[in-house]
Amino acid sequence: MNEQAGFTLRGRNPDVLTCIANLSNDEVFTPPEFANRMLDTLTETWAARNGGANIWADSSVTFLDPFTKSGVFLREITTRLIAGLAEEIPDLQTRVDHILTRQIFGIAITKLTSLLARRSLYCSKFANGEHSVTRGFSTEGGNIWFERIEHHWENAKCSFCGAPRALFDREPELENHAYAFIHTNDIKARIGELFGADMQFDVIIGNPPYQMTGGCWRHQRLIHLPSVRGASVQS
Repeated sequence: MNEQAGFTLRGRNPDVLTCIANLSNDEVFTPPEFANRMLDTLTETWAARNGGANIWADSSVTFLDPFTKSGVFLREITTRLIAGLAEEIPDLQTRVDHILTRQIFGIAITKLTSLLARRSLYCSKFANGEHSVTRGFSTEGGNIWFERIEHHWENAKCSFCGAPRALFDREPELENHAYAFIHTNDIKARIGELFGADMQFDVIIGNPPYQMTGGCWRHQRLIHLPSVRGASVQS
């Protein structure tokens, strides 16, 4: 067994994702225990909609966290898939490579959280780094996407997310918290830009970021991508 892949099966004591503090209202980290409760709900919902099928034993199911921060959802999904696909893909390294390159995707909300999410998922802040558990990527970002997105200012607020211009119209070296997933008029086209024109997701799951003022964006703009087998789960 490849030593890098073997790391995915070793226990975490303590789990660092239970110990880190929130960075801001927009970067509120979901506890692993709560993330797993959501995944338990997903397991039941998927089975109910798909004739009792086990989602974790399906190598074709694709997952997206469109506002990944610590990477906890993607990490715990990967852990379940590693166990569930053991019969279909017996070799551990092959299984890990398949899961991380073809099934698990995320959109980070800041530069820092993109590195944190990659560290949680790939055991390396660079997907193609020396310590990454997969050898399937040629880019540093892997399937955790991040680029700075600009707000669309109309008078004092962003027309997409409602963020106040006085707080978020910032110089390039400061985070402006404009999320790719909602700063567009065509979400399907945006997903195509990020992950390829033919990309479809069966499951969208995550914890939406909260604005500093004016409440949570999920109360203003919920987005669902159509999918035959899909599910959308939010905390």
